[in-house]
Amino acid sequence: MGVPGWVYDVGRTIEGVTVVVVHTQGDERWRWRKVKRKTDRDDALKLAKLAVLGQLPTAHMPSPHQRQRRRLVHHRRVLVDRRTAVKNQVRSIFSQQGLQLPPRGRAWTKPGLAQIAAHARPLAQCGDALDLWRGRLHVELHLLETLNEQVAQVDAKLDALGAADDRVQLLQSVPGVGPRLAETVVAHVDDARRFETAGQVASYAGLVPKQFESGTIRRSCRITRRGPALLRSMLVEVAWMVYLRNDWARHFVQRISRGVASRRNIAIVALARKLLVTLWAMLRDNTRWREPKGAPRLTPAAALAVT
Repeated sequence: MGVPGWVYDVGRTIEGVTVVVVHTQGDERWRWRKVKRKTDRDDALKLAKLAVLGQLPTAHMPSPHQRQRRRLVHHRRVLVDRRTAVKNQVRSIFSQQGLQLPPRGRAWTKPGLAQIAAHARPLAQCGDALDLWRGRLHVELHLLETLNEQVAQVDAKLDALGAADDRVQLLQSVPGVGPRLAETVVAHVDDARRFETAGQVASYAGLVPKQFESGTIRRSCRITRRGPALLRSMLVEVAWMVYLRNDWARHFVQRISRGVASRRNIAIVALARKLLVTLWAMLRDNTRWREPKGAPRLTPAAALAVT
């Protein structure tokens, strides 16, 4: 909401003018296909007609402070993605040279990074062309160190903002939900009461299935994936943690997957939707997490079968 947010803020300063931001994505009324003419005049006329009919699909506009906070949350993901790209480049360099990195995540621990750095050399000192890969590795390790520092700085700022926000602290009462998901949900949901039903908040995050109907055929397809991609991906990631830490979540996944391993990912997405609805209800009612009543507790043997 960069330019629309700025226009919205400027428009609100004009006395007697009502400003709304129109949501143009995912709506057939905004798709211009097979038209002979498309001009600004046509767009304005279409807006005027929809406004008179009360059919303008408006978007919620957070406050300037909330938008800046949301941008910082998204900026952290940008830094993390850059760091992941650097790690992949390091893996590629080692693969090209027929070398192996320490297994799993050990490559990015202090001992693992020291082992990788032993192969690196400043690019200016690589006189032999066969050693240029060592210079590339040195550059990537320097980028990785810088990105780690930047991510740490952003995390520290977000932690400070979260410590001063009761909503972020409230959501962290759910076992498995940490500060990163809590601040992401708060940044995107904003005013929880703007959603009237659980279906609306799930649809906002793109966690509802597409519906296909033709005659007597009714089919539920993949999720729509409309809405904030960061919110959706964070919910799915944390759903795995909640699944490992909560008996009710394990039972939920077992019920949805029907014990079939190939359906576990589907069940995790369904758990992500349930988690979002739960967090939204907590924000709406300002209540802390409570274990669902009647939630079955799995025996160790049953838990082992689920995992």
